Amino acid sequence: MSWDESFFRAINNLAGQSDVFDWFALTISSPSLLWAPGFILGGYWLWLSRREMLIGAPLLGGLIGLVDFIGARLKDWVARPRPCMALSDIHQIEACGKVFGFPSNHAINTAAAAAFLHVLYPRSGWVSWPLVGVIGLARVFIGAHYVTDVAAGWLIGGLSGAALAWVLLQWPTFRQRVPSPDVSTQANNSSL
Repeated sequence: MSWDESFFRAINNLAGQSDVFDWFALTISSPSLLWAPGFILGGYWLWLSRREMLIGAPLLGGLIGLVDFIGARLKDWVARPRPCMALSDIHQIEACGKVFGFPSNHAINTAAAAAFLHVLYPRSGWVSWPLVGVIGLARVFIGAHYVTDVAAGWLIGGLSGAALAWVLLQWPTFRQRVPSPDVSTQANNSSL
């Protein structure tokens, strides 16, 4: 047994032990749920800096679409079967999905978003990275991916998201701030 299969089994063997954990893993790894943090974050981003959000959000959306496409092409190229296809004695919590699993597109997409936001707003990392970790481990827990599928997705997505955010920060107009009025000017205006 390979070390990857050993790690997979260590996590996947926890499945089926608790209905609550099984439900949580299925819920957190549901693609439809991934939009909820995006909408919350979008609202916060809009409040924080409407201008940055109007520039950054479409770029982030385009990046996620691009890395998702790349992940799907890599799956076909590598052609590594998912554990739920290759191993017969696992705890499979949901339908297996498509045949190939390397890399995990859930991991690619979530890591791209987290890295992008972390580079732009470093304090966002304390929320986004734990969420990325939980989603990735949930994919292993339910039997959809090996640990290396998820780790490769984190690497591809994280590097892509960080690179795009770094490039965006090099553009001077992106983070252009409106200068605050000088205190001496305010004092002179108030004495008039």
